[in-house]
Amino acid sequence: MFTGLIEKTGVLTGRENGAKAGRLNVKPDTPWTDLEAGESIAVNGACLTFEKESGGNLTFFVMKETLDRTNLGQLRIGARVNLERALSFGSRLGGHLVSGHVDAAVKVVSFGKTGDDYELRMEMPSDLRIFFVPKGSVCVNGVSLTLTDVNDGSFAVRLIPTTRRETNLDELKPGDLVNIETDLIGKYVCEQLRHMDGGAQGGKGLSMSDLTEAGF
Repeated sequence: MFTGLIEKTGVLTGRENGAKAGRLNVKPDTPWTDLEAGESIAVNGACLTFEKESGGNLTFFVMKETLDRTNLGQLRIGARVNLERALSFGSRLGGHLVSGHVDAAVKVVSFGKTGDDYELRMEMPSDLRIFFVPKGSVCVNGVSLTLTDVNDGSFAVRLIPTTRRETNLDELKPGDLVNIETDLIGKYVCEQLRHMDGGAQGGKGLSMSDLTEAGF
């Protein structure tokens, strides 16, 4: 589990794409001194398993699903990526709950100054529209952000100076792919409501009267 608060950035130094899986090599801008093989690190918001370190490069095993669903399979070598280690119990949750399971890679529509702020606007995937609510949370390339505008075609967030300075979002341009993860709690709420309404197959499902009769 992650928070969406980026610890540092790094450079993609190598990628091996296999038929079913591959590996990524990333060199952090500053080294970690206490990494353990097998721990989870979010790379551009995708939860990956750290395998080994050599010459300052971190190696991650990456499944084909990850390469297909995220931007990690298409980033150019030398691209900057956002990095966050998994949340430890007792740490402050400064962003929001992030699983590191990317829902989709979407294109940037626009990025530029709007008044005194910088607005980043991205395409809205139609199948994920239900999970986007005004002032709700979304994770973009691993960064916890607040939705400032939502419509059927796109969604937007605003970037503060710290986010622009300490992540790779300030380098984005229209057409670039970014990884997005919608709000984890919202997903579970929507799924439970779907079952209460009879589910996708039109079954009876769970109703409010069922809950009342059960004493809830």
